[in-house]
Amino acid sequence: MYQFFVEDEQVQENKVVILGTDVNHIVNVLRMRIGEQIRVSSASGTSYYCKVSRMSQDEVWAEIDRMDEQGTELPNKVWLFQGIPKSDKLELIIQKTTELGVGVIVPVAMKNCVAKIDDKKVDAKQKRWQAIAESAAKQSKRTVIPQIEKPLPWKLALKRALELDVLLVPYENERGMDATREVLQQIKAGQSVGIMIGPEGGFSEEEIGMIEELQAGNAKDTHPHVHKLSLGRRILRTETAGIAALAMLGYETEDR
Repeated sequence: MYQFFVEDEQVQENKVVILGTDVNHIVNVLRMRIGEQIRVSSASGTSYYCKVSRMSQDEVWAEIDRMDEQGTELPNKVWLFQGIPKSDKLELIIQKTTELGVGVIVPVAMKNCVAKIDDKKVDAKQKRWQAIAESAAKQSKRTVIPQIEKPLPWKLALKRALELDVLLVPYENERGMDATREVLQQIKAGQSVGIMIGPEGGFSEEEIGMIEELQAGNAKDTHPHVHKLSLGRRILRTETAGIAALAMLGYETEDR
């Protein structure tokens, strides 16, 4: 069953109208027929199972059979703060973490980042990243499309992360998996969760030092809960770490 996304105003009582580039995809690429079933999600996060009822070159109408009461989202909105990696690794990260339920991805310029994003190309890059997220959201039957933001410098990204309820920082020198399970099991449904991933060169001493200072401040309730944690005994590549963290978080929090 194919997945499509629409704005709230495109949902009208018991019908949905699909517009834009999805029309050409439905009519000319997929060559769908009247009566075929599709899943449609609105911008506000409601999903519907529908049957195609009418098609033209400009719009596709579908009748709503029923609402998807369960949905496909994690019980927490997850922000991935990803140290900017080399080449096209960020595209892979966007695709796979979208499949795993990420809500927002923020590329972060850290001290040990080798790759640099040209300011003149950032708008085009962001547009491409967003298209990758949308495609992955359709494939994985997401209820919402993750938001891909423009790159931020480290300190601004950390400030944004501290606005969330929980901040997780995978770090190779941290405690074992028992401690990781303990942290993840304490996360409650509805809490916003940030995951901070270093680039190929890892976090700098200054960056991890700032994280450790924030951990020490948790007892004063001046910051969100900040946790360094392990993803296992093996050293993961930057493009693997966020994927692993999302998978672990989903395992511990989904369908509790």
